Amino acid sequence: MSDAARPVPTRPASAWSWRNVGARLLPFADAATAELPLSRLLRLSLFQVTVGMTAVLLIGTLNRVMIVELGIPASLVATMISLPLVFAPARMIIGHRSDTHRSVLGWRRVPYIWFGALLQFGGLAIMPFALLLLSGDSHGPPVIGEVGAALAFLLAGAGLHTTQTAGLALATDLAPDHARPKVVALLCLTLLVGTVVAAVGFGLLLSHFSELRLIQVVQGAAAATLVLNGIALWKQEQRDPARWREAKPAPSFAQSWRAYSHIGRAARRLVAIGLGTVAFSMQDVLLEPYGGKVLHLSVAATTTLTALLAAGGAAGLSLAARQLNRGADPYRVAGFGALAGLGAFTCVLMAAPVASPALFALGVALVGFGGGLFAHGTLTASMNMAQADATGMALGAWGSVQALAAGVAIASGGLISDGVTHAAMAGLLGPALASRAAGYDVVYLIELVLLLATMVALGPLVRPRGDALESIPSIPALATGPFDATLSGGSDA
Repeated sequence: MSDAARPVPTRPASAWSWRNVGARLLPFADAATAELPLSRLLRLSLFQVTVGMTAVLLIGTLNRVMIVELGIPASLVATMISLPLVFAPARMIIGHRSDTHRSVLGWRRVPYIWFGALLQFGGLAIMPFALLLLSGDSHGPPVIGEVGAALAFLLAGAGLHTTQTAGLALATDLAPDHARPKVVALLCLTLLVGTVVAAVGFGLLLSHFSELRLIQVVQGAAAATLVLNGIALWKQEQRDPARWREAKPAPSFAQSWRAYSHIGRAARRLVAIGLGTVAFSMQDVLLEPYGGKVLHLSVAATTTLTALLAAGGAAGLSLAARQLNRGADPYRVAGFGALAGLGAFTCVLMAAPVASPALFALGVALVGFGGGLFAHGTLTASMNMAQADATGMALGAWGSVQALAAGVAIASGGLISDGVTHAAMAGLLGPALASRAAGYDVVYLIELVLLLATMVALGPLVRPRGDALESIPSIPALATGPFDATLSGGSDA
């Protein structure tokens, strides 16, 4: 039989149907492109796995262990956990420097990601010993434990911020214009998946708690951080040695910030991001201790709450990506996230009076769901305003405000909870509030108020239904980025 007469093989109809189902159910399935295939993209996303793993340790597992097992006051724990966020404003500088960095090796992002990974490794490596000294389980002066723990948290936080800011910027550099928003969304989802896996793994490993096991788990996470970041960076950024010899002077940070801040309603956008982040973050240091002290859950059960929080965030992120790809206004999506948060904290508040761990778990999942919608919506809106050569600055501004607001929220949440609980147990608030749940409940009520304030801040930014996306005026020094053509979200203009 000749080749012309040979029948052409056809793909079974079932294969096409499964392909369509996958495209519908996986909103990031089309993030891969010819320039950035899926295998390379997933390998790059490993830096987000290390960020999620470190975040679980700092915010989830270690705060429960420090408060419940090691007996460290919640106010001191909240202060320690908030220390890494001292470097939050530096994310804008890191993003700008990675935009303009000139290396004789021809790299821009790689040096920042690698040194960030080294800082993460150093902080996690010394952290378990510092915590044991901080708990008083030694013959040395307590100040050594305090200084060591502060140094460990500072190193881990500095590395986390550096790695994530430069890593997200590298991902947007490697992806073509039309796929950049989807690639960043996939990286956010990878962060949540890493958080879920790390939370479940740490919960299982620490189910039978001991000081030796704590040292093994945290130092194992330090080693995994270095290995995974090394794999993520391998042959990702193309070297351009000629870049460092360019005669054109790089813009200063002040010039880049001035250009970014003059595009659209930047101040209102950043205020809305800050308010919403505080509203969703005050409970970060309290959820697991709340489950342990008030609902009497085990270490493994409370650590699983972090996985529930991340799973809810993944669902919110997926829904946000689906709606934004259909042309939804990113500010409207963020507003629905704040609305979901109102229901979430209502469930959390009601869990203690009815003694229902199931209602508490539902509230935790809804907190993650609302937070995912809010984070994706505000990130997309920020990317819409990004300049072509200042992706790092745009992502750094979003990350700086979010991280700084989270630090303020975490520290204030612990301080408020400790203060109110102490007053309640001393009988200063009356017999009706004389319970261990009083301090936690006050924090959750504050978060409800802040979510309402967030919706008020987002209101003027939301594009009326049916209105077309407003174009941003063309300013020579403030050229808008490629995201305006690829995302159909709302404008600040």
